[in-house]
Amino acid sequence: MSDQTGNTLPTGLPVDPAEALALARRVLDEVTPRFVEGVGAPGVQNKGTRNDFATELDLELERRISDALREGTGLEVHGEEFGGPPVNEGTLWVVDPIDGTANYSLGIPTAGILVALVHDRQPVLGLTWLPLLGLTFTSIAGGPLMENGVESPRMSDVSIRDVALGLGSLNTGARTTYPPAYRREVFEQLTLDAARTRKFGSTGVDLSFVASGRLSAAVSFGNYAWDNAAGASHIRAAGGVVTDLAGEPWSIDSPSLLAASPRAHAEVLGTVRQLGEPGNFFEAGRRRATPEPESPRPWLAGDR
Repeated sequence: MSDQTGNTLPTGLPVDPAEALALARRVLDEVTPRFVEGVGAPGVQNKGTRNDFATELDLELERRISDALREGTGLEVHGEEFGGPPVNEGTLWVVDPIDGTANYSLGIPTAGILVALVHDRQPVLGLTWLPLLGLTFTSIAGGPLMENGVESPRMSDVSIRDVALGLGSLNTGARTTYPPAYRREVFEQLTLDAARTRKFGSTGVDLSFVASGRLSAAVSFGNYAWDNAAGASHIRAAGGVVTDLAGEPWSIDSPSLLAASPRAHAEVLGTVRQLGEPGNFFEAGRRRATPEPESPRPWLAGDR
């Protein structure tokens, strides 16, 4: 499904993707020592939402990364902390200087740096640096996923019953689109359906782990380009499927992200669709528009 994998290199780019990727690699390698040095930095910049903050190091790293990318390519940058031009127009970089900020501030190693080059609402290339785990991931549309500089095998078409599934935050992100009550229901049902679930507290970790076969699928209720673009690039490069939670092809404008191997994607999407519309959920409980289906999901037949 070409509109869902999106793994083709567009024409007419203002920069050479390979050169842009090489530059971004150098930039992230240069800031990595500072990232490692700052682990445990306290959250000092409240970003206006519950449990969402920036550290002073977020701001410092974003300035350094953005300045270097802008100077090296002549393209504008949109960062998590300082913003920038609209992400759904033209060609630009998107940067998350510390993905998993709460983990980072607590000294939990599932945190990293995310960078992607976006063109016409789709990622052209992506970089995920996880220095505390000793992992780096890069991808270019039309090319393979690279892990620590070595080509990674194509994604196996696994089931969520066989390989763990990653789940995003139940509290932050597009809360009006996906109310917390709906997220909890998705979490509960997928916990029942999957072999096991994991919450790493980092979208970058979730998506790079799916791309590299460590997870079967990942669900992100967030809609931020800086969180999702690099990972979407990795998933596609590895042969996976990326949509929103309604099954629509993913782009920078999408309200959510579901990334998986084809088989796991169909399984998760089947579960999500059986739950009904997110708007049917509210904090006091679930409003059911239709009776609960009596038949089990086809991939759950038989004992586990």
